[in-house]
Parts: sequence; structure tokens; C-alpha cells
Amino acid sequence: MIGYMDVTDKEQGNKSEGATFYVYILECKDETLYVGCTNDLAKRLKEHNESKRGAHYTKMRRPVVLRYSEVCSDFKQARSREVEMKSWSRAKKLDLIKLGNSEYI
Repeated sequence: MIGYMDVTDKEQGNKSEGATFYVYILECKDETLYVGCTNDLAKRLKEHNESKRGAHYTKMRRPVVLRYSEVCSDFKQARSREVEMKSWSRAKKLDLIKLGNSEYI
């Protein structure tokens, strides 16, 4: 599953300068985990839960809940981190969630 960015390749150069990017982990209704990246976390979470623009994977598993997010300095770093996290086992993702969100433990 590849996450979604709110910027197109054409816009990326203009919007990424000074913008904040996030990599995030969602927990779906069926308890599966989804990793993605965006430059507008609140908007993207709403899209995952409500709109036709949500990723196909999460559209079929609504509602989704944000379990973890981290800030990245630019689009390239966010995408690299997303790819890295997607390669992890479920257990490793859950460990990250627990470390980053003590209330989730």
C-alpha cells in the first residue's frame, strides 16, 4: 500500500519548501495497520474516513484511527520513512505505536 500525498509532483517544489510533512500509522476497523504520508494530517485522516479520496485499502476498513505520526522535514524524508515503516512487521509497528503513544499501551 502506498500512502497518499496532498501535493502533486508539479506542486511539490513549491509547497514542500517550509511545509511540514508527516508519516503516520492508522489502525483500521479490522485491526490491520496502514502506513502513509501527507502534508496535512487532519485533512488526510478525514479523507481516509469519509471521502472518496481515501486509500482503497482504508475505504474498505472504515473507520480508521490515527495511532502514530511523526514529523519529517520534507517530502523525500517522509516518503523514505514511509517505505521503511511499510517493510516492518506488524509487531515492530505496534512497538513504535506504544513508544510514541503511551496512552495506547
